[in-house]
Amino acid sequence: MQDIQLRKAENKDLITLQKIGKLTFSETFASDNSEENLRSYLETAFSTEKVKGELSDENSEFYFAEFENEIIGYLKVNYGDSQTEIKSEKALEIERIYVLREFHGKKSDKYFMKKLLNWLQILSGWAFGNKTLERSASMKKMDSEHLTNIYSNWEMMSKLIL
Repeated sequence: MQDIQLRKAENKDLITLQKIGKLTFSETFASDNSEENLRSYLETAFSTEKVKGELSDENSEFYFAEFENEIIGYLKVNYGDSQTEIKSEKALEIERIYVLREFHGKKSDKYFMKKLLNWLQILSGWAFGNKTLERSASMKKMDSEHLTNIYSNWEMMSKLIL
């Protein structure tokens, strides 16, 4: 399972994103919802219009997890005004992260998360390790308190899943 690749979704991936989104959401939440509620949610949340809008949002990005040229999961990252909670220029939000059920427990889900954490470190320009935060010149906006919170959350998440 060490061959998982992350690939940024593009506008041409609309149908693929809709399929993996509907499938992983259904696998995760079908047992907690009626068929009618699930169908209604999937039609709205993964409508062509909604997904097109999300893909074209300059403050959101989707990434596919691929294993042996098959998409096994995806994530959505939001920045700035596209964030659903904090809405800070100093924050990055993971709105969604899903892996197909068949890959749960095969270390692919943990490897995907580890790869995601490494990718976020590169994206943010910060290295998290030994409770040391090293900043690149491009990320001078973030203050040390905020970064300590980020590190603490990632450290806790890493211990739980990696």
